[in-house]
Amino acid sequence: MASARSSVAKPPEPRGRVGFDVTAGPRRAVLFDVGGPLDQETAFEQRIDGVILAALAAEGCRLDPGAYDRLCGAAVASFAPNLYEAVVWSALGGDRDACGRAMVAVAGRMAADPPAFELRPGMADLLAGLHGRGVRLGLVANQPASALERLAAGGLAPYFDHFAVSGTNGFRKPDVRAFLAAATALAVAPAECVMVGDRIDNDIAPARLLGMAAVRLRTGRHAGQRPRSLREVPDADVADVPGLALAIDRLLAG
Repeated sequence: MASARSSVAKPPEPRGRVGFDVTAGPRRAVLFDVGGPLDQETAFEQRIDGVILAALAAEGCRLDPGAYDRLCGAAVASFAPNLYEAVVWSALGGDRDACGRAMVAVAGRMAADPPAFELRPGMADLLAGLHGRGVRLGLVANQPASALERLAAGGLAPYFDHFAVSGTNGFRKPDVRAFLAAATALAVAPAECVMVGDRIDNDIAPARLLGMAAVRLRTGRHAGQRPRSLREVPDADVADVPGLALAIDRLLAG
């Protein structure tokens, strides 16, 4: 009988899957998430934290900041699709009625007073430089259609050849169709793309599944999210825009 060590097969190279073109030409497109990379979301996080804590208190659940942060950390570690819905669910012990009321309250208050778009410093220059070099730029983001208005108001729309989000095309990450829609719109193969995002689960894992290169910008609540396997490790892990620019240049150069 073979030993446990000798019976373990070597894992395959963590690149695309059968059915996707992973042998295309040089990388010539960069896809960006909105929340995190483009919008640094400091005001958003402060606003939604307060709104959620108030909604929980209305349901008789009062959390101190430490307990709230622990729930957020657990949601990130579990790859919860929606961090804030997961926090509310855990805080209220899975009470469906209470959770429903709380999330309706959160959605209403956020819609009534939406946080301002916060363009990450240095990002406009990065986009302008890539666009000026002929690199095709696109969006892959779980955002309402109104996010495009905020990007346009910030002067970013002219840099993008693919200017659509989940609110306009119906595809929410980590659904690979969100990524494929962007690649198709840019007339490039998935393997010719670099994806820039802040989440392993929503950005890095599906991009790598398709054979895209992937860069994680460590920011916000998902900065400490850990890959579950080699297949989910980003091609580059960066902490700021200068590091992102260097990583993109390296990946575009092949």
